[in-house]
Amino acid sequence: MSNKIRVGVLGASPERGWAARAHIPALRTLPEFELTAVGTSRRDSAERAARVFGAAHACTDARELAEHPEVDLVVITVKVPAHTELIAAAQAAGKHVYCEWPLTRTTAEAAAAAALAADSDRRHVVGLQARLSPAVRRARALLAEGYVGQVVSATVYAARGKGADGRIPQWAAYTLDADNGAGLLEVAGGHTLDALEYLIGDLTALTADLAVRHPRLVVAESGEPVAATSPDHLLLHGVTAGGAVVSAHIHDGKLTDGRTRIEISGTEGDLVVVSAPPSGPGGIQMSDLRVLGSRGPDSTWQDLTESPTGALPVEVRNVAALYARLATDLRTGERTVPDFAAALHLHRLLDTIRHCAATGTRTETQPRCPEVS
Repeated sequence: MSNKIRVGVLGASPERGWAARAHIPALRTLPEFELTAVGTSRRDSAERAARVFGAAHACTDARELAEHPEVDLVVITVKVPAHTELIAAAQAAGKHVYCEWPLTRTTAEAAAAAALAADSDRRHVVGLQARLSPAVRRARALLAEGYVGQVVSATVYAARGKGADGRIPQWAAYTLDADNGAGLLEVAGGHTLDALEYLIGDLTALTADLAVRHPRLVVAESGEPVAATSPDHLLLHGVTAGGAVVSAHIHDGKLTDGRTRIEISGTEGDLVVVSAPPSGPGGIQMSDLRVLGSRGPDSTWQDLTESPTGALPVEVRNVAALYARLATDLRTGERTVPDFAAALHLHRLLDTIRHCAATGTRTETQPRCPEVS
């Protein structure tokens, strides 16, 4: 390996997409990384992406990119149903892997990827970058210091504007099909619940309801009708390993003020992680977040946010923080980034939610793998 971590990005469309919006700008801010290869499904697109993003190599085949001798880390930013195949190609090539969340379409696919990762000395990262948000890290530190005392409860509200006007962009229409594993439950639910568990500990039992309140939308570009089978509302009640009770409402189609708010109450005070407008509707992983705190019965709310350095867009900042943490892990031998085992835990939690919603029962969750921090 060279002094820099050489990166190949699959899904690096030069026109639009999460790679162009977040990953590549993030990599440009970090001297530890070098973008050496980009991959898309079409030759003209791949070559244009290489020119636009300054990569030396343009690929249309995932195996070609993964096996390239000038790629150390394969980054996967394509639609969820393709993740499994691309992860397998990167793992077979013996490369480090950074895959966007959701890790895979199904939990069985995630389990297979995590098993291979556990048997490898390569690093396997999942894009749960909300953990690296300055506000989430600040809240976690305050909780560890005992700011609220013993955590008693948490109330979660997260709403996105997706589909609020009855239309959806063509590129996102596939997320309305529950079989694709990329809807509200998986994306907004996964990111939000991962951040919640990162703050107050794992959910150990829960009840849940799922609903489709917007069953029909139209494709914005064409007006073509599209049916939605993926839920757009999640209601959850649960309890953590520490005994805190949790109530959560996560939903799509918020017409006005989409936002995220996690309020944590304790024996000595309260903490709130809340999205600051106008960035809220995108979800916790790409929102500008604030931390508010209040201690004692007569106290007022105080802004406890530590302002991040620099002026990067929030989605770039959080992804850059995850890359930076990965670089540190590779240098020190530590394992602090969210990995495939963490992704598998989250996939299993979402399965528990689906089971509870389908059966109307209260269900215990599977314990987290002991090696995951």
